[in-house]
Formats: sequence, structure tokens, C-alpha cells
Amino acid sequence: MKRLARALFGSVAVAALLLGCSTQTAAPSTTTPPATTPATAATTPAERVTMNIASLKGPTTMGLVKLMDDASKGLGKQDYKATMYGSPDEVVPLVVQGKVDVALIPSNLAAVLYKQTKTDAGPALQVAAINTLGVLNLVENGDSVHSWADLKGKTIWTTGKGTTPEYTLDYLLAKNGLDPAKDVTVQFEAEATALGSRLVATPGTLAVLPQPYVTVVEKQTATARTVFDFTSEWTKVSPAGSQLITGVLVVRTAFVKAHPAAFADFLADYQASTAYTNDQPAAAAALIAAAGIVPAAPIAQAAIPGSHVTYLAGAEMKTALSHYLQVLFTADPKSVGGSMPGDDFYFGA
Repeated sequence: MKRLARALFGSVAVAALLLGCSTQTAAPSTTTPPATTPATAATTPAERVTMNIASLKGPTTMGLVKLMDDASKGLGKQDYKATMYGSPDEVVPLVVQGKVDVALIPSNLAAVLYKQTKTDAGPALQVAAINTLGVLNLVENGDSVHSWADLKGKTIWTTGKGTTPEYTLDYLLAKNGLDPAKDVTVQFEAEATALGSRLVATPGTLAVLPQPYVTVVEKQTATARTVFDFTSEWTKVSPAGSQLITGVLVVRTAFVKAHPAAFADFLADYQASTAYTNDQPAAAAALIAAAGIVPAAPIAQAAIPGSHVTYLAGAEMKTALSHYLQVLFTADPKSVGGSMPGDDFYFGA
């Protein structure tokens, strides 16, 4: 494959979609006793825990917006303090330093941090749920490609040189009978915004683009269309239970040991929040736009199905995530921290 890099994509986080910024810094977790009356004391939880949550601007936070909205109204089972950041680089030090209790981050970054922070006493963090499956799509401004075989001899643009978008593309090409080194030419853009502009401006362009940029491009250009949803294509060629995974939810091991009931409450609220995004897309889209994840509710609503917001936990999570990380490890061991995570990486599995 001709690797003609116009600009290198620069973060282990590998999600070109995770753009934006936040200057708010989370504070360490605290607990405060709730006010009770004699009539309710017997059924009131012993403590209400403040839980600091870091998320990223993009699809990985789409499933969190209902929980965030409820928390702002004091309706959560626990006291959730959620802060959205523009880049994984902003979240990493907060996780490493224990300044957040829960974080929604790219799946391979979770594996890297697990490796970097694990000590003889055990892991400092664990993955508790998969929150987003694949968000990548092959999009064409034109109508020449209708099968993987049609890609032979074509040029494909993407972001993420030496990171998960490239590894995902290579995996799917190889699984569909194409040699990534010989049968196609891959060129790289630095950012998804530039890639989207190229698609809009240049008929015939083929590009690997994430949501919600796919939705934006297809609304701007009548001739742009999704050729392949990589999440669906992954399941077609992979072992049973394997999934293409973008984001996961990690928790500090010390926090969950100290507050198991509070964390169980959070997982229940979070699972309900992801269901709300999928089951009530119009209402969720309004919250997504209000949070600044996408510029407008109609775009958010159109992007929700292709963003594959989900909640997978336990054994199902472990099966899906371990195979995905193995694919990345085979492509480049450094992409998952140099070695595959152990069983203690998977909370509740």
C-alpha cells in the first residue's frame, strides 16, 4: 500500500472525531450523607457519593447525555459530576492521577493506561462497559464502488496513520480478499474535517470517515453515500462475539472497591441513559446538541444510528473487546500498551 501521508495523526487516542475543549477540571470524589427523616431513614442509602466523570466530545458521550441532564437536575441515584473534554490528552493525566473516578475513553487507550498504571497490587483501572461500537464508514462521492472487490486499484483517503483507523481498514481489506499493500493506495489527511471537505469538493473521492462527519457530508452533497458501515462489515468477517469498538467506560479500581453500591447505581443509570439515546433519538438529539457534541439537533438525530451507541458489560464485553484489541496488537503491539491486557482488565467479567 502506498502510504502517502499528508500529515500524521498524532494521538494514541486515534479518534479524529473527538474535537473540542473544556477548561473545567474534575475534583476528587467525596461522599456526603443525605438528609433523612425518621420515616425514610430505613430505605435511604447510607451515603450519597460524588462521582467525577470525564468524557470526550463525540459519539462516546452521546449515550451519556441523559445521565448528564438528569444529574444537572439532581435526579441521579448518585451525585454525578460529568465534564466533557476535547481531547484524550486532557483526560489521560486526570485518570493517571486519580482525579476522576470514571472516564469514557477510546478502547485502545484504556488498554494502554491499564498497562501503564498497573502495579504489583493490581490494576489501577478496569474497563466496565463498552459504550460505542464502530463509528467509521467508507464514504464515496460517486457511485463506482458497491463491493470490496470494486476497491481494487482505488485510492482511499483516511485519517489515523499508524493508529486504529488504518489498522481497521487494513483488517477489513485483508478479510475481504484485498492486499492492503498492493491492491489499494491509501492516503492520509490529518483531521476528519479536512477529509470531509475533500469528499464534498472532489467527485470520485473514497474516504474512511467517522460519525457525525458522515452525516454532515451526506447532507451537504447529494452524490455522497455510505458504501460500508465498518461496524457491520467487521461482524461479517470476525469470530462470533467480536465487535469493532470505539469507546469504553473505565473506572478506578480503588473507587469501585470503596463504593461498590454507588458504582452499581451509576452503571444502572448509565445503561438507562444509553437506552434513552437509542430509543428516543429526537429527544436525545436535543441534549446532544445542547451539550455541544454536534452543532444541531437534526444532525445529531441523523447520526445516532451510525454512531452505534451501546452498553455491553460482563462476559459479552470481554469477548468483544479482547478480540478487537488482539487485532490491534497484531497490527502494532504498542497500540494496546505493548501486551494484551490480563483478565483483571475486565470488571465484572
